[in-house]
Amino acid sequence: MADRLKDKVVLLFGAGSSGEGWGNGKATAALFAQEGAHVVGVDLNLSAAEETKAALAERGFEMDAIAADVTDSGQVKAAVDHALSRFGRIDVLHNNVGVTKMGDPVALSEADWHFSLDTNLTGVFLTCKHVLPVMVEQRSGAIVNISSAASIQINQMPYFGYYASKAGLNHFTRALAVNYAPHGIRANAVLPGVMDTPLIYKQISGQFENVEEMRKARNAASPMGKMGDAWDVAYASLFLASDEAKYVTGVCIPVDGGKSCTGR
Repeated sequence: MADRLKDKVVLLFGAGSSGEGWGNGKATAALFAQEGAHVVGVDLNLSAAEETKAALAERGFEMDAIAADVTDSGQVKAAVDHALSRFGRIDVLHNNVGVTKMGDPVALSEADWHFSLDTNLTGVFLTCKHVLPVMVEQRSGAIVNISSAASIQINQMPYFGYYASKAGLNHFTRALAVNYAPHGIRANAVLPGVMDTPLIYKQISGQFENVEEMRKARNAASPMGKMGDAWDVAYASLFLASDEAKYVTGVCIPVDGGKSCTGR
């Protein structure tokens, strides 16, 4: 089905990929543009956002690429202002920024604990803080937050800051849904499970003997026997951002091959 986001303005935080290939934000930007959206892609690293812009251009689509740190309120507001100056409205806020820092409460440094919460949770608070007034005035909008299956299930990774921040993001999303429903605003979260994206090779692989062991373990963790990919996250996000989901709000949907149904 084409044009599922025709002429909608999407402000997407975390549009760059962590390495070669398709990360969740990069794939989502491409899919949203393919479906007719005007995409403003934001990333901490401008070069990463520009790389996504170039990848979209190769497919015949356009994207604005700008830099902003989601933990900096001023930079977030500047990104919102950019989208408004370019397109006059914001129909979809997509929050894709996330980071993992390994460590249990003893091993994890206080700095890394705060970094995890600031990036994964406070960042979403700040983007919503600056976008919600726009959507309230429009009396419409969709917010899609990328959480994690780790928000509802404990796995083998010792990333306590990640567990806590993503669990908090789920409930923050539900609170948004309830409080802003009267304004015509929906809020939902996508919970990816074991996904094969560039991020895992930078932030997860160190927990395994080698990359092949990581891939083997992550494939085995899914009842389907294989990892998902960024496009699985992108298509779930597309549905939640589109008018097809006009009566869907407050939902935290796992995209995990059934992993959250097991004890793996």
